[in-house]
Amino acid sequence: MKHRVVSLRLPVLAQDVLLALFITVMQVQGTMVRNAGEVVQRPLTDLGYLGYVLLVVSGVVVVVRRRWPVPVFVTAALASLVYYTLDFPDGPGWLGLFVALYTVAAYGDGRRSLVIAGVGTSVLAIGWLVAAADIEPRAAIGWVYFRIGASVMSAALGESVRSRQVIAAEAQERAEFAERTREEEARARVDAERLRIAREVHDTVAHAIAIINVQSGVTAHVLDKRPEMAREALRAIEQTSSRALREMRAILGVLRDDGDDDGRGPYPGLGQIDELAAKAREAGLDVKLEETSPAAPLPSAVGSAAYRIVQESITNVVRHVGPTRVTVALSPGIEALEIRVTDEGRRAGPGHDSADPRLPAPHPSGMGSSAKPGRGIVGMRERCQLLGGELDAGPIPGGFEVRARLPLAPTGSRL
Repeated sequence: MKHRVVSLRLPVLAQDVLLALFITVMQVQGTMVRNAGEVVQRPLTDLGYLGYVLLVVSGVVVVVRRRWPVPVFVTAALASLVYYTLDFPDGPGWLGLFVALYTVAAYGDGRRSLVIAGVGTSVLAIGWLVAAADIEPRAAIGWVYFRIGASVMSAALGESVRSRQVIAAEAQERAEFAERTREEEARARVDAERLRIAREVHDTVAHAIAIINVQSGVTAHVLDKRPEMAREALRAIEQTSSRALREMRAILGVLRDDGDDDGRGPYPGLGQIDELAAKAREAGLDVKLEETSPAAPLPSAVGSAAYRIVQESITNVVRHVGPTRVTVALSPGIEALEIRVTDEGRRAGPGHDSADPRLPAPHPSGMGSSAKPGRGIVGMRERCQLLGGELDAGPIPGGFEVRARLPLAPTGSRL
C-alpha cells in the first residue's frame, strides 16, 4: 500500500502547475465576485486590463517557485505593489505573494532568506499603507494590516518548515555517523582481539615448542646411555605440553559462545615466573632471577604482559642461543615495572658464528636484511605499547638484552 501511494504522487512540477492554476483562478475570480455590483475606483479592465494581468502574473509565476524562489517573490511583490498603488479593487490577489514568501523562507538558507523576506515584507507594508492613505471607508484599512500580518506568518511558516527539515537531516546524519562509528568500533575490537589472541598463541606455542625441541634432543642423545635423564626429559616434555594446552584452552576459550568456562584458568602473571625459570633450567639455561617484591599488587594486565615478555625472551634464548646464562631482573617501582632479560650469548664452539640469530641477517650486499625478522620482539613491543610502555632489545657486549618498562597505571588501550 505504501509503494502504491508513493507511485500515485504527482511530480513536483505538476504539483506547482496545479497550484499556480488554482491561485490564478482564485485571485481573478475571487476579486471579481467580491467587488460585483460595487463601485470601485479603478476596475480591472482599466489601463488595458492591467488589473487582470497583474493578478494572472502573480499567480502564474508560482509555477517556478522552487527553482527560482527569490525572483518569484520579487515578481509577486512588484505585482502587488503596482496593483494596490493603482487602486485596483481589493480581493484575494495576495495568494500568490503569500506562497512566494513561504517558498523563499522554506527553500532558503536561513539567515539570507529571512533577510530577503523581512526586507520585502517591510517594503510591501510601507507601499500598502501609503496606497491606503485615503481609502474609504476607513474600516477597509484592516485588510492592509491583514496582508501585512499574513505576509509575516507566511515567512514564519516557511522558516519553521525549513528548520524542521534541517533538524531532521542533521538527526539522520548523526544516526548514520553513529552507525558507521559503531561498525568501525566493532571491527576495531574484533581486530584487536584477533591480534591479542595471535600474540598469546605465538608466545605459548613458541615457548612450548622450543622447550620440547631441546628436551627431545636431550632424550635422543641420552636414551641409551642415561635412561634416567631421558625419563626426566620426557617428563619435562609432558609437563610443558600439558601446560601449553591449558594456556591454549584459556586463550581460545574467549571464542566460545556457550559460556562454558571449564578448563579455562587465569592468565599467567608474575607469580608463575619461578615456574617459567624452572622450565628454562630444564632446557639447559642457567637462569638467575632478580626479583623485588612490589609495594602493592600489580595490575593483572601488567603482570600478564611482564610474564609474556620474559617468556618470549627466554624462548628466543632457547631457540637461537642454546645453553647459556640468563639474568631476569624484575624491578617494580612506584610508577612502572622495569624488566631486564640479559643473556651471555653463545658459548664458543665449533660451528658457531658471532652473529645473533635474533637480529635480521645482513644482506650479502651489505645494504640491509634479506630475511624477514621474527614476530617475537615485535609482539613484545606491541604488548608494551598497548599499556603505554616501551621496549628496547638489542645486542650488548657478549650477549643480548631485552629491556621493558610497563607503567603501573597503563595509558594505552587494554585488550
